[in-house]
Amino acid sequence: MSLLLLPFILVIIFSLTSVPAESSLSTTYYSKTCPRAQQIVLDIITSKQITSPTTAAGTLRLFFHDCMVEGCDASVLISSNIFNKAERDADINLSLPGDAFDVIVRAKTAIELECPGTVSCSDILALATRDLVSMVGGPFYQVWLGRKDGYVSKASRVELNVPKPTMGMSEIITLFTSKGFTIQETVALSGAHTIGFSHCKEFATRIFNFSKYSSVDPTLNPRFAQGLKNACANFQSKPTMSVFNDLMTPNKFDNMYYQNLPRGLGLLATDRAMIEDSRTRPFAMMYANNQTTFFEDFARAMEKLSFLGVKQGRWGEVRHRCDAFNNIKT
Repeated sequence: MSLLLLPFILVIIFSLTSVPAESSLSTTYYSKTCPRAQQIVLDIITSKQITSPTTAAGTLRLFFHDCMVEGCDASVLISSNIFNKAERDADINLSLPGDAFDVIVRAKTAIELECPGTVSCSDILALATRDLVSMVGGPFYQVWLGRKDGYVSKASRVELNVPKPTMGMSEIITLFTSKGFTIQETVALSGAHTIGFSHCKEFATRIFNFSKYSSVDPTLNPRFAQGLKNACANFQSKPTMSVFNDLMTPNKFDNMYYQNLPRGLGLLATDRAMIEDSRTRPFAMMYANNQTTFFEDFARAMEKLSFLGVKQGRWGEVRHRCDAFNNIKT
């Protein structure tokens, strides 16, 4: 080989290997191979949301937990086996709603009947999340398609990659910035708490054992705190007990979550931190005062999230079933 050609070959190789994964995604990825894919997903999730109104919140949370660990590759959907404890069985993921898993399985089954081996579970999850958010009043945003499903799903990788309700704001910011998000994008994504619920154990300390000076977090609205104590009185014997994140409009995607924060109606410790921390408070207050701005920023942040760790080519596969790799892998 001529030495004169070597620099040009190296440039070509470098260019091919450094192209970001999102550059090969497309909004029309399945237009020829499975043209009804998006309509099938929409039909399935519409039926599911009507019968189970918490599906939207559950699916949004499922998508977030998927993308934060290994990237948006449907690794959270894999079931554990005797050889591998998968992501969905990590402690923090045990509370992920069954309705969310179910709606993705239903959509995948319907699509497989029409276009077998064509549409990835990760793309179905991304589409279902966008459509469900929009269905309950949230913003519509573009979903770029062409993701492959990942080959790895390990519970041990969840702990350091998913935010916990007991984290301080510095920990939250560090986690999100490590994934490439700005502080403002972190606050915008936290607006997902405008729908859905949290289990009592996730905020029990705030209402039962806050400090040696007060059993209740004094920043909580007193009536709200008493209502939480009544609702969660038996949470230790009934660990599935839960409360809506947004008491005012629990099933509507709006900016009420942010409006609740300065009123002492934030449910989680992270909610309190968001309104008290000087880095996040300005954005939280901006979204409380302007729903349009929140929707615009949330949509952009969700698009960015959907590109996180996307698998392409030989780095992924299109699963036949969303809960199992095509070949046994760990």
